[in-house]
Amino acid sequence: MSVVSPVTADATVLTGKSEERSRSALGLKISDYAGLCRPRIAVMSAVSIAAGFTLGSTADIDWSLMVNSILGIVCFVAASSILNQVIERGSDGVMSRTEERPLVTGRISPLEGWLFGCTAIAIGSAVLLLRVNVLTWVVSLLTMATYVAIYTPLKRRTAFCTTIGAVPGAMPPVLGWFAAGRAPGMEALALFALFFVWQFPHFLAIGWIYRDQYRQAGLKMLPSYEDEGSRAGLLALCYAAAFVPVCCVPRFIGLAGAGYLCAAVVMSLGYLWLTVRFWQQRNDQRARQLMLGSLLCLPSLLFCLVLDFVRLTSSF
Repeated sequence: MSVVSPVTADATVLTGKSEERSRSALGLKISDYAGLCRPRIAVMSAVSIAAGFTLGSTADIDWSLMVNSILGIVCFVAASSILNQVIERGSDGVMSRTEERPLVTGRISPLEGWLFGCTAIAIGSAVLLLRVNVLTWVVSLLTMATYVAIYTPLKRRTAFCTTIGAVPGAMPPVLGWFAAGRAPGMEALALFALFFVWQFPHFLAIGWIYRDQYRQAGLKMLPSYEDEGSRAGLLALCYAAAFVPVCCVPRFIGLAGAGYLCAAVVMSLGYLWLTVRFWQQRNDQRARQLMLGSLLCLPSLLFCLVLDFVRLTSSF
């Protein structure tokens, strides 16, 4: 019979606890790095890229090329989020909605953030240049630069930053289109316009919900903080009204048929109705309803567009 001394037993317990803490710390570190990539935005971008790629595929879909395209472009999307948080860690620390981010709390240092962001750029560049095409890489790089180098600093200077920020926000389906080997044209412009116009009611609703935090952080995310949201509501209404014809354009340039058109009219009018209610009653409840409605509208519209496109192309 073997005998284990109390000292040996204690040492074994301590070693086990130390290994458990190390595993826990590693898991938290990985979770923090993943959080810097803002997974929900990355997933939404991946879906949009896949949709643009599908619409741009003139023959059978090249699944390997699609996967490489999504991987490479999403690396640039992640890099945009990472570098944005490195730059904005000061203002993020002022707002309760962002005060627990890893760069704010110090769980990840600014140097780690910069290195992580640059690594994402390097991986994305390698994938796009070696496996996709040069056009997609160039436009992905310019899109990221617009977000990080122009939109991010402008947030402290002018509410026009929302317009600048809507440009990279509208690029994922266009990049998917380019990744499929298609050139710039009316179809790419229609996809861009669809995403570009959709963003304004969505972001103005978010800006209204978090207006006090943005104002405290010195970020100019609304046309005015002093007019009880009248300008924000009117601007959202104008873009929601423009969204109705804009989302119908794919039908008239050959990307979709009558089925998509019916869905587009119904969903865009629903989006307009939610925006009208926000314009009439500028409160957090109406803003949240508009925000949630916007998050349902665009993916549903994109699904209908791709489904109708596949139906049309498979019928030939």
